[in-house]
Amino acid sequence: MLKTNPTTRRSFMRIGGSVLALPFLETFATAKIAAAAPLKRMIFLGGGFGFTKDTFYPKEAGPFSKIGMTEGLSPLARHKDDLTMVTNLTNLGASDPHGGSTSYLTGANVAGTPGKRFHNSISCDQIAAQHLGNKTRFPSLILSAKEADGGQNSGHGQGLSLSWDESGNPIPGINRPLDLYHLLFAHPGDSRVELDARLKKKQSILDLVRIDGRNIKRILSKGDQEKLDEYFTGVRQVEKGLERQAKWADVPKPPAPFDTPSEGITGEEAIHLMYDMMIIALQTNMTRVITYRQPVCSLLAGMGMNLKAHSLSHYGFSQPRILASRERDRKCSSLFAHFLDRLKEAKDSDGSRLFDNCIVSYGSNLRSGHELKNVPAIVSGAGAKGIHYGRNIVLPKEDTPLANYWLTLMQQAGIRTDSFSHSTGILPELLS
Repeated sequence: MLKTNPTTRRSFMRIGGSVLALPFLETFATAKIAAAAPLKRMIFLGGGFGFTKDTFYPKEAGPFSKIGMTEGLSPLARHKDDLTMVTNLTNLGASDPHGGSTSYLTGANVAGTPGKRFHNSISCDQIAAQHLGNKTRFPSLILSAKEADGGQNSGHGQGLSLSWDESGNPIPGINRPLDLYHLLFAHPGDSRVELDARLKKKQSILDLVRIDGRNIKRILSKGDQEKLDEYFTGVRQVEKGLERQAKWADVPKPPAPFDTPSEGITGEEAIHLMYDMMIIALQTNMTRVITYRQPVCSLLAGMGMNLKAHSLSHYGFSQPRILASRERDRKCSSLFAHFLDRLKEAKDSDGSRLFDNCIVSYGSNLRSGHELKNVPAIVSGAGAKGIHYGRNIVLPKEDTPLANYWLTLMQQAGIRTDSFSHSTGILPELLS
């Protein structure tokens, strides 16, 4: 595992940690927030390949104080009263275990109709962004991890992150802590004149692309024309992003609270940095929706495992792989526990914990190995006032649509919608 600069890391832990423990500071905010009414935030955390069947999942329903925490969940014990696991959820749109994360937040049948091209639908985080992020610098922050495993860049399925736009096109994610750092914090090139010049240059490039595309479209087959239409949908998304940058150009970004991170940070260190910058982005109201598809392969490498995530998911026939899978589970739970620690330390605009105004979902597109049914879903965050925490819920109906879970969380965030994807309703068991 590549190591970050020791001085940078020490500075980050010293300065970054103190920032998270401070009350909300208007100096660092990108928008004024009414102190009496902190706004809801939604956070979607996920990684591919599932967890170890026999040691991660609770064997029965009930409060964690009674049934206990499993080995895989044990690092989360200090948060056991602030999270709930939901059992018997299935992503009904997933038909290929190697493409599960493609539809994890959309629920779409991405296999499509036989003979037709691949398609997807909008992901629930982007619906949340439309409702919660219309007054923030970034409607949503989409984070990912660029790592190849078996030729699949997204870790488990096609796509560039867990997020898909309203036309069902993949949305690129920010892959490196360094890139997120430069996006969030002020730097010398942020003057209005320099920004206008960059925006004008980007717009000129888009204009050229559009002209060339119109010229070539006349000689393309119908299938290629559809592909080009998809491409121009992406171009229009870029244009919207440029318009938003121009709108926020006169609102200064907060100063960086720690030194520039090393370019080569990967695995656990990268996740820690991403988590801590996510906290700052939420605390300063730069965004209210974050999606993070976390790395798996580089995490394993950093743990000293000479295994790809996909090969580790085939652990059933190998005792060393079973032990490695269990160790991976504990590490993932430990990292999630760290993130919840940070949310509880950070202060919101009214002095409450940031945790009190967030809804956090943590899970995976698979259960264990290549099992598509009964995927793991853990929800936390006191922003969901109607959810009863501290327990494992076993839903009465097997293969309850995962979309019902997303719909429930969106409604808890104040989003007025009665359906999502293939949902059949909310999960009353989660609210009782």
